Amino acid sequence: MSFEVVACQLLHFGPHRTIKGRMTGAVRVRVRENVLGNQTVYELDLPVKADCGFVPHEQTRTALLAHAAHQLNRLKARRTAALPAAAE
Repeated sequence: MSFEVVACQLLHFGPHRTIKGRMTGAVRVRVRENVLGNQTVYELDLPVKADCGFVPHEQTRTALLAHAAHQLNRLKARRTAALPAAAE
C-alpha cells in the first residue's frame, strides 16, 4: 500500500471574516494511491487556516501549505495503517 502526493496548489486565501489575524483558504492536492494492486489518482480540496497575522504573502502561503501538509500526514497515517489479516 502506498500513498504519494503528486501535486499541491494553493487555490485561494484571505483574511478570516471574524477572527482577527487568521488567514483561511483552500489547497488542492493530487494524490496517487496503490491499494491491493489498484492504482488510484484523485484530488482533494482541503480547507486550511493559519494564525499568522499580517505578514508578507509568501509567509502566509507557507503557513497555509504547512497546515495542508499536516492534514495530509494525518490522512496518510490512517490510510497506510496495517490492514487486518485474515486468520489462516
